[in-house]
Amino acid sequence: KAEGRVVEALLAVLGIPLVGGAVLGVIGDRDRASEVNVGFSFATFVAAAVLTAQIIADGPILVLQQQFFVDSLNVFLVTLTAFVAFTTALFARPSMRIERDHGKMTPPRMRLFHSMYQMFTFTMLLALLTNNMGMLWVAMEAATLTTVLLVGVYRTPASLEAAWKYFILCGVGIAQALFGTILLYLAAERVIGAEGNGMLWTNLDAVKTSLEPTVMALAFVFLFIGYGTKVGLAPLHNWLPDAHAEGPTPISAVLSGLLLNVALYAILRCKILTDGALGTRFAGDLMIGFGLLSVVLAAFFLSRQRDVKRMFAYSSIEHMGLITFAFGMGGQIAAFAGLLHMTVHSLIKSAIFFTVGHAAQKAGTQVMDNIRGLIRSNPTVGWGLMMGSLAILGMPPFGVFASEFLILTTAMRDFPWATPLLLLSLGVAFASVLGKVQPMVFGETTVKPLAHPPALIPVFAHIALALMLGLYIPPYLDNWYQQAARLIAGGA
Repeated sequence: KAEGRVVEALLAVLGIPLVGGAVLGVIGDRDRASEVNVGFSFATFVAAAVLTAQIIADGPILVLQQQFFVDSLNVFLVTLTAFVAFTTALFARPSMRIERDHGKMTPPRMRLFHSMYQMFTFTMLLALLTNNMGMLWVAMEAATLTTVLLVGVYRTPASLEAAWKYFILCGVGIAQALFGTILLYLAAERVIGAEGNGMLWTNLDAVKTSLEPTVMALAFVFLFIGYGTKVGLAPLHNWLPDAHAEGPTPISAVLSGLLLNVALYAILRCKILTDGALGTRFAGDLMIGFGLLSVVLAAFFLSRQRDVKRMFAYSSIEHMGLITFAFGMGGQIAAFAGLLHMTVHSLIKSAIFFTVGHAAQKAGTQVMDNIRGLIRSNPTVGWGLMMGSLAILGMPPFGVFASEFLILTTAMRDFPWATPLLLLSLGVAFASVLGKVQPMVFGETTVKPLAHPPALIPVFAHIALALMLGLYIPPYLDNWYQQAARLIAGGA
């Protein structure tokens, strides 16, 4: 009976955005299409919350001929993904109407935007819920294709170039991940046999200590490079600033807040298998190296940015590097910190992109020198941007401070050589972002209010949740983080 309820919830989580994509593909250019988009996103979020409640009550579960697996590591990411997709749909309602009024969005483009938005949500949820490593790869490739169309939706030379760069770089990356998946199957077939469903993660996890270490090490290198491209890890991060700067703001929010998390989740699943097969720190050391490189590189690029969305895109690279570094260190405290950081980064970064989107529409530009005095022209947008920036920079008592504190103290204990690099990078990032955001919020302005009032409830809802996670983690959420951290650290 419990399994039946989980299956129903799981099919709803996957089915609602799939139906939404089909419906909005037909009616996505109508006046009420934005409301329909919000409705489908809300229904997906409710289904995800029901699924989470079932898993909390009944524990991990394998359903639909073992093709779908829900455990403590992915179930809250499913809810987080559905929640941010819903709040972004709320934000997109007035935002895309303003773009339409400015002539950037024609009816066919509105239809493409709304239908692909739902399909993007579907592909991310499929990647999180599938138990099949081959299907995980397919879902990640599909997520790439839907977002390529969304990044290039304005059809300007810059947006088409950004979409093309995104497609080429992530296409190369995802091809590496395919090769890694094939190697994974090769290692599994020797142990499980051709008839043993060697692509199912649960089967691989059960025999991970018997998998051929050399093949698994090679497989992890390819999988890490492949999915790491999607995470935006240096040196394969070049697509990310362009895609964020040139695509519509709602897409910047879900790319930064959701897609990077899903790609990192794929790496974590592979790391658990590799740690079990090798019994060494190989996978962790690789993640530490590339995570640290991403943090340092992004921090120093931050100071050179003039475009506000591009600056926060580099901030995303920095934070994903920090999370990768945390998971690479191994151990339950570092894994706990990484999971907490994933959650608060999703909430705060999407909130920042909401405020930045409104600010850029008001000023008619994304160049920071031309955006001034938000606190006077629209106090809620100004305060939202200021609070979001302070939160993402790790000011207490926001959740990022708690997770960064845990990451830094663990690094001091286990990897003291990395601590100065992290502290220097975080200091440079703090000075760069705060120095650029302050005049945007408090400077002199001549900007007039917008025709459509901005949707600011999502901004303050996200910031409030991030503040709560810095002060108090609810017991069920704390329990999830600990279970997931044990799972991630188990093979280390």
